Amino acid sequence: MTGPAGLRGLAEDVAGEAAALVREHAGRGVAVAATKSSEVDVVTAADRASEELIRRLILEARPGDGFLGEEGDDVTGTSGVRWIVDPIDGTVNFLYGLPEYAVSVAAEVDGEVVAGVVVDVAKQVVYAGHRGGAATRNGRPIAARGPAPLAHRLVATGFNYTRPVRTVQAAAAARLLPEIRDLRRTGSCALDLCRVAEGALDGYVEEGVHLWDHAAGGLIAQLAGARLLVTVGAAGTEAVVCGPEHGFDELLSAVRTAGFLRE
Repeated sequence: MTGPAGLRGLAEDVAGEAAALVREHAGRGVAVAATKSSEVDVVTAADRASEELIRRLILEARPGDGFLGEEGDDVTGTSGVRWIVDPIDGTVNFLYGLPEYAVSVAAEVDGEVVAGVVVDVAKQVVYAGHRGGAATRNGRPIAARGPAPLAHRLVATGFNYTRPVRTVQAAAAARLLPEIRDLRRTGSCALDLCRVAEGALDGYVEEGVHLWDHAAGGLIAQLAGARLLVTVGAAGTEAVVCGPEHGFDELLSAVRTAGFLRE
């Protein structure tokens, strides 16, 4: 399991087990265990249990690897491989019982993401990909949506949990909305990127994301024919723009003009 395909296989196995655990927690009921950046940025017991399971399974299989997770301490490895994990991307949706949350597992080799898996937990859909292979949805190849005028594009975004950043984002969204078909806000960066990959969205932009949010989904989108830009948002935190390669420059110009990104 040293090549990208092998790392993808391990990621699929581990993410599948974590997704099953998250579904069990959902069936028992969900409560807030802690908060992070603000009182509305929450962590549940399921987030912690999912990451603990993923961490244990990966490091049992590959004890020399590094590990970066949203909820736990970082592990510095010796193998050149680092795992980047979001145990539940879309925790607020999970808390409210909205079926839009995912387990995201990516493998990075010498600083480059080479394998990624995103499991849509509620719908039991598995998105996966690795360098040198295709992006897939439940094992079938997927591709980004075909060309469309900007005015006909459906674009997803998200809002940060800190007030200053979301104030900037709300203003930018208001300026972008008249220029496109419509905006969507699903609450999961990983799933939004996978929907760009499968052609269900024409683009995605969000500030305030972290590497664990977009590592796996971003790779899957790129393998499906999309471009991914990680940059700095207008409020000064990390931002991601993703869309099909053929229309990416126009999308980037539109979100920049709307005020999502730092000039």
